[in-house]
Amino acid sequence: MLDVKRLRVLREVAAKGSFSAAAESLAYTQSAISQQIAALEREAGTRLVDRSARGVRLTEAGRALVRHADVILARLDDAEAELAAIAGLRQGRLRLVSFASAGATVMPRAIAAFRAQHPAIDLSLEPADPDEALQKLKAGECDIALTIDAPFCTVEDDGIEQVHLLDDPMYVAMPAGHRLASKPRIRLGDLRDDAWIGCSSTGCPDTMILLRACNTAGFEPKIAFHSDDYLAIQGFVAAGVGVSLIPDLALLAVRDDVAIRAVTTRPPVRRINVATLRDGYRSPAVDAMIAVLRDVCAEFAGERQALALAS
Repeated sequence: MLDVKRLRVLREVAAKGSFSAAAESLAYTQSAISQQIAALEREAGTRLVDRSARGVRLTEAGRALVRHADVILARLDDAEAELAAIAGLRQGRLRLVSFASAGATVMPRAIAAFRAQHPAIDLSLEPADPDEALQKLKAGECDIALTIDAPFCTVEDDGIEQVHLLDDPMYVAMPAGHRLASKPRIRLGDLRDDAWIGCSSTGCPDTMILLRACNTAGFEPKIAFHSDDYLAIQGFVAAGVGVSLIPDLALLAVRDDVAIRAVTTRPPVRRINVATLRDGYRSPAVDAMIAVLRDVCAEFAGERQALALAS
């Protein structure tokens, strides 16, 4: 029978690419890692790792076992979470993953509210882009993931259940000295000759929303620079490099030399969702956090709408 502890070691070796890195990650000695892998190879009856001066490489058998290990370890995590949930939120853990702008805005509020209600639950939050967050969710590395999609291009995944939390409107960001900065609202068509700054990936929902909004306004934006960091994008805008669409969640801190303007027509929005595994065990802590997130996002949206109307 294969030892679960050794399966964890093999998976860490595969992830880190060397015995020394896996040892550091697991707080083992390198010798202990080597012994664990050797014992696992005896249990499996075949070589799992090729060792060389350049490091380690999984054999075909090793790669196959890691794929099964991901499933096995995820199910064990589910079992541990279910046992903890029997105590009724009096113990247990909840692992959260969020993209940057939500991690700086709604997540701190949600975590504070959850802790006030359920102080015995151990919470953790890890940053990850939406695509990476879904991969972590499927691999059993988190319980809840915050994701983004475009309203006109929702991607369905039979293994994932998503609950809509918030429509996040996007605003035009331009240099404070831009020729249109004095206008309270901007027609995107008036920016057809400007250079644009977009996200790095064409598959990113924010990029898709930018392209769709500009195409609806009758032009193809000339994207001159790319960045996934909205603070960096503000820096490019302030320097006069171009204009951009920035979501409201990324606008709690705005530079003095950047003008933020609403779009004259219905503003483009991105949808913020909370994702969980559809068929995985869902602990009471997960349901409790989703309820908190819905309340926090509704409160946040009301505050931002009131602020927009007042400005």
